[in-house]
Formats: sequence, C-alpha cells, structure tokens
Amino acid sequence: MSATVYALPARTTRLFRVMWIGLIFLCVIAAVAALRRMTALAKPPGGAAPQFADLDAEFANKPILTLTHIVPALVFVVLIPFQFSRSFRNRHLQAHRWVGRTAMSLGVIVGLSALPMSRHPIGGALEASATLFFDGFFLLSLTKAFLHIRRGAVALHREWVIRAMSIALGIATVRPIMGMFFATSTLTRLAPRDFFGLAFWTGFTLTYTAGELWIRYTRTSSRLYPLATE
Repeated sequence: MSATVYALPARTTRLFRVMWIGLIFLCVIAAVAALRRMTALAKPPGGAAPQFADLDAEFANKPILTLTHIVPALVFVVLIPFQFSRSFRNRHLQAHRWVGRTAMSLGVIVGLSALPMSRHPIGGALEASATLFFDGFFLLSLTKAFLHIRRGAVALHREWVIRAMSIALGIATVRPIMGMFFATSTLTRLAPRDFFGLAFWTGFTLTYTAGELWIRYTRTSSRLYPLATE
C-alpha cells in the first residue's frame, strides 16, 4: 500500500525543523552528560573545582545504581530521534516499532532507577520533589502510551509518547540552567545545594511545557503525522 503524501503548511514545516533541532540538541546534551558521568566513575578527574568534585563523589558512592540509571538512559536518548523521525518511520516501520518497544523498556528502567537515586539529593527537598513528581509522571506517560497503542489508539499513543520523551529530556534542559548557576556562583555565592532544586523544577517544567504545546499544536493533524518531528 502506497503512503499518501501530505503537503505541510510552511509555518508548520518551520516549526517541525525548530522542534527537530531542539530535540537533537537536548539528546546530545543528555548523551554527553551520561558519557561524562561514566568516564568520571571509571577514572575520577583530578584537580576538579570543589563543587564538581563533590558531585563526582556523590555518584561515586553509588556506582552500581548510577550505572543502572545512566547506561539505559544513554541508549534511550540515542533512540529517541529515530522514534520521532517521520522518514525513518515511513521507510522502516517494523524497525520503528522495535525502537519504540526498546525505548519504552529502557525508559521503565531509567524511571525506576531514578527513585532510589533521589533519596539523598544534593538540592534537598526541593530537588527531591521535582525528581519524584516528574519521574512519576514519566512512568505514567509510558504506561498510558503502551496501553493506548495496545488498543490501537494511535493518536493518544502519540500524545503520551511525546509527554514521556519531553519529561525524559528535561534533565538535558536542567544542565545549561545548572551551568548558568555555576558560572555566576562567584557573584551569587550559591552552592549546588542552594540551586539544584530550582534548576530541576525549571528545566523539567520548560521541556514538559514545550512538549505539551507541541501536542496541542499538532493535535488536529495527528492522524496525518502520527509521530512526525522531522
């Protein structure tokens, strides 16, 4: 059966490109952060600034749990662009489905392993509340996406997949926000324990909001572009 080709409005095409670039950018940030953490666990860097040394020490105290969380997360963010690529989906539908199943399974591991990692957060109760809230929402979104596709409700599956992925990539948005706090710490005198909670809430909220706005913008045409971002 040949696929019908639909012409996208110019404004929508531009927005697709912006969203695609943003998606790739966040996936790269998340992948680099995971690789950096894996490297630091294997060979702790010497001469790091005190605040970074303290962070490395926190993760070094729980290496198995950290690896259980970040290794699946690394594979997860590598798979996300394939799941949202319209061209990949159209050309390799079966592979697209297997990528989706793999990403969903990895997402469950990432979500569940995040729970014990938030027991003693650097940012205290504020960071813990952000982690627990968005992690719970992430696992709920994965569950809803799975149940909807099992029932053949593709449009609803699409929406919950976007919610899950936007929440997952929130950690990548947190990184540059933390970077700004670190860069201005000599002026603000704020330590990581002071700004981590705010950074987590801000980063996750921004990325989730972007995903929700995208769902609402594309909802009327979701039957034509089921998971399209590219």
